[in-house]
Amino acid sequence: MSLFKRSVVSEIMSHAGVVLSTLLVVWLSVLLVRLLGEAANGSIGADVVFGLATFSSITALPVILSVSLFIAVLTTVTRSFRESEMVVWFASGLSLKDWIGPILRCAVPIALVIAVLTLAASPWAYRQITEYRQRYEQRSDLSKVTTGQFIETNDGARVFFAEQPTQPGQEMGNIIARVVDQEWLSVVTAQGARIQEEANGDRFLVLSEGHRYDLKPGRPDFRLVDFERYGFRLESKASASSIDAARQLAESQIKARPTMQLFADDTDEARSQIMWRLALPLAALNLALLAIPLGSVNPRLGRSGDFLIAGLVGLLYMNLINLSRGWIGNGQLSFGVGVWLVHAIFTALMAYMLWRKLRVKAPKDRARQDPAV
Repeated sequence: MSLFKRSVVSEIMSHAGVVLSTLLVVWLSVLLVRLLGEAANGSIGADVVFGLATFSSITALPVILSVSLFIAVLTTVTRSFRESEMVVWFASGLSLKDWIGPILRCAVPIALVIAVLTLAASPWAYRQITEYRQRYEQRSDLSKVTTGQFIETNDGARVFFAEQPTQPGQEMGNIIARVVDQEWLSVVTAQGARIQEEANGDRFLVLSEGHRYDLKPGRPDFRLVDFERYGFRLESKASASSIDAARQLAESQIKARPTMQLFADDTDEARSQIMWRLALPLAALNLALLAIPLGSVNPRLGRSGDFLIAGLVGLLYMNLINLSRGWIGNGQLSFGVGVWLVHAIFTALMAYMLWRKLRVKAPKDRARQDPAV
């Protein structure tokens, strides 16, 4: 490999690593904040936050890799023009066409990784995310109660707050619960709680030494009950039939379905998902090549405008892919046209812009402009 190709490949991979790590840190920060918020609200368990973050990152990697490659190539080409390094390469007999080879040497392996992620890894990750969430929904109400937090269950019909246990053998300390049914609004307080499982498998949350206050909304009815033991029946949603139904529902979700099943499914939704999975590797290659003419800038001009235009072009590309996916899913665009249309448009745009950069303008005839000559 020549000095030119080695330096270009090395710089592109170096920039791609920096951009990839930066985007991953930003993505994980935003994702963890959202997941921790869901855990605080009781939508998910705190023990599944790390797993959901890992699988969600796998699903986001194809787009992050495509953007990282585009920014890396754009930055490398732009830097060569800004620092007049391109003048040296041009003086050595090279042109912008010679950048295609080393850029493809970097882009093709990354596109293959993106293809593996979109066709195999991402559907598997989506299935794991669905199973994590359904597994939490199928847990009993008591397992969702965490000391020191307000936890909603049964779609807000029950709200629990439990303190840390103060006596040996206690599972929970002081507890307060709000229960809403068809007629009554109840507030229950107790000094402790434990799980009791009957011989038939039914589970109860048994409160000890407490009070129950019942109100009927809109009416002056009021009841006060003191109790030594009071039980909430906790019916687990994890019956065999519900688990099978949830599993079938997860399999039917379009993002989680394996690629081979999508090819066997003759529906518009399946074809739109196939188009999306095939589009990302092709988009990575197209964006990498499109960065060559976009990065060919005048060193005397400002750099913010060029990066803004390049960012808008990349954003337009991804939005058009999403738009095509929606059209295919709605039956407004055939799969045979939608799978290549956007890529063909941007390939033609890249070829035209590269031709404009490579075109050598003929020198002006100064003799015709100067009548004195």
